[in-house]
Amino acid sequence: MNIRGFIFDLDGVIVDTAKYHYLAWKNLANELGFEFTHEQNELFKGVSRKRCLEILLDIGGITATQEQFDRWMVEKNIDYLAYIEKMDKSEILPDVPKVLDFLRDENIPIALGSASKNAKAILEKVELLPYFDALVDGNNVTKAKPDPEVFLIGAKQLGVAPEHCVVFEDAVAGIQAANNAHMLSIGIGDKKILSEADYNFSDFTEINIDFLKQLISE
Repeated sequence: MNIRGFIFDLDGVIVDTAKYHYLAWKNLANELGFEFTHEQNELFKGVSRKRCLEILLDIGGITATQEQFDRWMVEKNIDYLAYIEKMDKSEILPDVPKVLDFLRDENIPIALGSASKNAKAILEKVELLPYFDALVDGNNVTKAKPDPEVFLIGAKQLGVAPEHCVVFEDAVAGIQAANNAHMLSIGIGDKKILSEADYNFSDFTEINIDFLKQLISE
């Protein structure tokens, strides 16, 4: 298929930090006097922090001044970072290192394409940062997925044409962003939810080396 560059989302693909986001949002909701459920948390997948807070306040029926809004954004992130601080490589999702090791051995460039503004800190904590040749996160982009901006910047930083890149994603908006960038999309998670992906796997344990070799073959 002549794939020359690999781009990975972070949350739900390399590590599962969604649980920490949930806990931090739940803590804020409780502080503001209402409950925040796992079901409601599904609305936050692949969404920016600002938009998440807007949704949370809508759920709680709360109107905020700009000052309150800004303060709660910071408060949530401080809470989230306290969880991140305790992360280590045991939190890497199964068989992700197998795929990264293969790509490194084959000299295939690797990028991260994530909405997270804490991506670098997380990769450092789980000791995966050296694998990545490019890091594109919430600090580098202005448009949220399904806009392809994050992946197009990643491809540019890798020096690889978009049509020669593959993206691993766990969210519908991420798959749509990869497709909008004209990249090969691989869904990690529920096939029914990620039906727009070119390929689907429940997790990286289902991805074998032969499949990866097929992707990078001339």
